[in-house]
Amino acid sequence: MRSTGPWPAATTPTARVIILPAAVHAAQSKTIARLRLDDIDLGECRISLAGHARHLDDLTRQAITDWLTYRRRRWPNTANPHLLVNRQTALGTEPVSRLWLTSPVRHQAATLERLRVDCQLEEALTHGPDPLHLAEVFGIAEMTAIRYATAARQILESSAEAEPISSSPTHGLTTDQHTDGPTGSR
Repeated sequence: MRSTGPWPAATTPTARVIILPAAVHAAQSKTIARLRLDDIDLGECRISLAGHARHLDDLTRQAITDWLTYRRRRWPNTANPHLLVNRQTALGTEPVSRLWLTSPVRHQAATLERLRVDCQLEEALTHGPDPLHLAEVFGIAEMTAIRYATAARQILESSAEAEPISSSPTHGLTTDQHTDGPTGSR
C-alpha cells in the first residue's frame, strides 16, 4: 500500500519511529539508533535525545507506542535496552546499524539528515533566528546554533526583500478608480 501523506516512506511502525525523531525533534541518526527504552517517558510525554530532554509530541508519541506494540509482538523476550531492535539486535544488547536505520528513507529525496536540518531551520524561521533558543530547544552546540540562526536570518531577509511594498491602501487602482467621495460624486 502506498502512502499519499507528506512522508511516503513512513508507511510502517518501524519507518515512523525512525523518521519522526529526525523530522520533529531534529535527532541525528546515531542518536535515534542509540535511543534506549528508558529515554522515553510516555506518561510524562518526555523524550531524551543525546541527554537533552524534550517534550514528546503526540505524533511521535503515537509512533513510539505503535512501535512498542509491534516490538512486543515480534520480539517478546528480547533484553535489548534500545528502543529500536531488529532480527540481529533482538538477540543481544547492541543498537541497530546505521544501514538498517536509514533503510526507510533510502531512495527518497528526504534523508534523515535533511529532515533533521529542516527541523532546526524551521524552528529558527518560526521562532526567530535566535541561537540561544536553538541551542536550548535542540541541545546543540553554540556554533551550530549560530549557523542555523544565520541561515534563517538570511532567508528571512531575502524573502522580505522579495516582497513588494505597498505605500498606499489603494495600491493597484488606476487614477480613474480613485474617488474623493461616494461613487458618482465626481
